[in-house]
Amino acid sequence: MALEIRRLLQEDDRSDFRSGNVDLDRFFQRYAGQNQFRHHIGTTYVALEDGTIAGFVTVTPSEITVAELPVPQRRKLPQYPLPVLRLARLAVDERARGRGIGSTLLRAVFVLTHRMADEFGCLGVVVDAKPEAVPFYEKLGFIDLGARAGHLGDRPEPRPMFLELGAIPKPSAS
Repeated sequence: MALEIRRLLQEDDRSDFRSGNVDLDRFFQRYAGQNQFRHHIGTTYVALEDGTIAGFVTVTPSEITVAELPVPQRRKLPQYPLPVLRLARLAVDERARGRGIGSTLLRAVFVLTHRMADEFGCLGVVVDAKPEAVPFYEKLGFIDLGARAGHLGDRPEPRPMFLELGAIPKPSAS
């Protein structure tokens, strides 16, 4: 099956998407479109398998302060907020699991990170990883930035994680 990654379109039918995470499903079905098309606060990319949405990732420009970074990454960086690409949401439909769709979407985020770095400046990628996703991001080289203050009620706190631009493979020219 051919996999296509492209930006979400207003006419895309998101109603049948089921990742197994009610919060991610609700975001994708109800809010991804309005965040992208009405508020312009994030862009969602979809992975299509034979015309069906098999996964999505939402990204937004963001910033990080030097104090949030581990000491080795702080060297020679200015003391003002630094631009990063925030991986806001990533999910794969339950019916499409185990086919590398999440990794393909993440590679698309890496391409966007390099493009942002070339065009505007970007230190790397930040993600607030759900506890069950931390090992996935650690395998890719993301560094845990430590617990974040705040409470989500009965839900576990996300772990802020960072991957610096130099650790992200530069996309090959096609």
